[in-house]
Amino acid sequence: MIIKRLETVPKSTPHLAASGAQAPATAEAAASALPAPVFHDPKHHIKIFQGDCLDILAAIPESCVDLIFADPPYFLSTNGITCHAGRMVSVNKGQWDVSRGADANHEFNRAWLAACQRVLKPNGTIWVSGTSHVIHSVGFAMQQLGFKLLNDISWVKPNPPPNLSCRYFTHATETIIWAARDKKSRHKFNYKHMKEIAGGKQMKSVWTILPPDKSEKRHGKHPTQKPVALLERILQAASDEGDLVLDPFLGGGTTIVSALRLRRHAYGCDLDIDSIHLSLRRLCSDLVHAELSVSSLQISVDLFSGSMDRSLRTPIRPMDSSHSGKLVRRDRSFYFIGTHRREVIYSVSAENMEEALQKFQSSPHSAIEILFVIKTETEIYLHQGK
Repeated sequence: MIIKRLETVPKSTPHLAASGAQAPATAEAAASALPAPVFHDPKHHIKIFQGDCLDILAAIPESCVDLIFADPPYFLSTNGITCHAGRMVSVNKGQWDVSRGADANHEFNRAWLAACQRVLKPNGTIWVSGTSHVIHSVGFAMQQLGFKLLNDISWVKPNPPPNLSCRYFTHATETIIWAARDKKSRHKFNYKHMKEIAGGKQMKSVWTILPPDKSEKRHGKHPTQKPVALLERILQAASDEGDLVLDPFLGGGTTIVSALRLRRHAYGCDLDIDSIHLSLRRLCSDLVHAELSVSSLQISVDLFSGSMDRSLRTPIRPMDSSHSGKLVRRDRSFYFIGTHRREVIYSVSAENMEEALQKFQSSPHSAIEILFVIKTETEIYLHQGK
C-alpha cells in the first residue's frame, strides 16, 4: 500500500547545505532525497508528507520546484471572536496559529521563506497568502532575502462575515504576494491565458473570488481553507502542465487538488495529522471514479417459471420507508485498484476489509502494488409493510 501510517516526523532532520549541490534534472530526481511520504501517487507525481515544513524543505534538493503556494499561519489565535454562519465563534484555530510575539513570528517567516527560496528553480515563483496580521512580515522578509516582488494580489471576498465589534471595517480581502526567486529571475507568466479569462483585457491585481462552497467542504473543512478557483488561477498564471508545485502548509489540500486537476506534479506537507487526513480525503475523491453499469438485470422471486394467471394481482406499490424490512442477504465486494495500472487488479467477496486483504495477499496478484481498495455493498430486504 502506498498510504503510510501517519506519525510525527522528528524535527531533528539534518538540513542540507544550500551551496555546492547540483540541481536535479527532473522532479523524479528530487524525490530520491525525501523522507517516505504518507501518500504517493506515482502516476500523477503527487506526494504528501507529514512533518515540520523546515525539515521537509531541507530534504528537497535545491532548484527543483517551479511554483510554491504558501498559506502560512496568520498568528490570529488570540482568544478573540469572529462571526461564522451568523454565529459568534472563537478565532482560535489551533496551537500552530498562536502568536509567539512579533520578532519570533518574523524569524519564523524568514526561515521558511529562505528554505522555499533554496528549492525554487532560478525562474521559479512563490505566492504567499495572508491577512494584515502576517503579510507585512512576509513582504519584509522577502525583501531581506532578495526575492523579486512581482505583484500583490487583493483577493476580494464578496460575502465576508460582519465585524461584530462595529469598531472596524469589515475584513473583506486577503493579500497574495507574488515574487520570483531573485532579481535575476525571468519568471513565467501566462499572460495570454490570463487575458482570455479576463474577457480580452489585461487581468488586474484585484480578484473577486467566492470562498469555498459546500462541495469543497463535503469531506470536511479547514479553518483557513482556500477556494479551488483561487489556486487554479494561480497555477494557470505561473506554471505549465508537468511543472512541480509545492505547498509547505498544505492545510485542507486545495493546492494538491488543483494541481491534480491541472496536470501539475505536486508536493505538499503539513504538521497537523487532521489536515493530512482532510487532504487525503479530498484528493482521493478526485482520484477514484467508479463507473457501475448493468447490461442485463433479471430478478425473480418465483421458484418456477411456469405459466401462471396474474391478471388479478394487486399492483406493486413503492416501498414505504416508514415500514421496516428484514435484511435477508448482504454481499460485500472489494476491488483492488493498481498503483501503476489504474484498473481493477483483483476483486473478492469478503465480510470486512481485513478478510479481503488476507485473500488478496494469498492471491497470485499479491506482488502488484495497490493504491486504492473500493468496497461495494448490496443488500436485499424482505418488505414487511402493507
